[in-house]
Amino acid sequence: MKLKKILIIIIILAAAGLAGFWFRKDISVYYNKVDNQVADTLSDIAKITEEVKKEVITPPPLRASQNYSDSTLSRSGVINWTNTERSKNGLQALNENNRLNSSAQAKVNDMFTKQYFEHVSPSGRSVSDLADDTDYEYLIIGENLALGNFKDDNDLVQAWMNSPGHRANILNEKYRDIGVAVERGMYEGRMTWLAVQHFGRPASLCPKIDPILKQTLTEEDQKLDDMKTELNAEKQELENIRPKRGEVYNQKVEEYNALVEQYNNLLGIIKIITGEYNDQVNSYNNCISG
Repeated sequence: MKLKKILIIIIILAAAGLAGFWFRKDISVYYNKVDNQVADTLSDIAKITEEVKKEVITPPPLRASQNYSDSTLSRSGVINWTNTERSKNGLQALNENNRLNSSAQAKVNDMFTKQYFEHVSPSGRSVSDLADDTDYEYLIIGENLALGNFKDDNDLVQAWMNSPGHRANILNEKYRDIGVAVERGMYEGRMTWLAVQHFGRPASLCPKIDPILKQTLTEEDQKLDDMKTELNAEKQELENIRPKRGEVYNQKVEEYNALVEQYNNLLGIIKIITGEYNDQVNSYNNCISG
């Protein structure tokens, strides 16, 4: 009877030891799968983050083909004729924006001062920088440039409309705001006009992306890396233990399993945050393209 009980105990202990061994092995495999899932998740975050970007549209500058000695241009006239062209094409009128008026005026002043006629200044500044200077937060920004003694505001706008790139800017259905600056001054040794149109789609039209989510993802990613290093060290230690049984070994298995569980829980948190972050980014991108 006693012998039978002893045999039963031995069988139970052996089964328990074998189960512990295979349980450790299964957890190890599961950890490797989880690690791959984390890599894929973080890779998706990086891809979507790259898609979040502002659009800048700048067709080549336009020079007048004719010279009118009595040329006169005005901000209000250029805006009115621009909106007239949009109305003809079934588009809503653009709203005059003081920040864009200021950025356009800064562009005109800079071109006269530094004697250049390009979208990018000699110091490397462009319309996006000028918009930032005036605190105009945008999703899309555009710039039309013109140089010459045009007959009047209508003549200037028609010249832009006859140029495919400038026409596309004027008729861009995504824009909501406009700012204009026109100035007469000395350029290349003669008196002439410089005209600037700044178009914008304000950032306020689209839902903002919570920067805290991205920061949290970065921090949790670092925790995951630290945990991965610790898991690898414990895994190596388990593999080196001989024999794979006994109190010390079982304690190490429990510690390893507990850490894998923490790792998996953190992955679950990261997936939830990633889902929310990606939803916000997709909404933002859909708004830009809409």
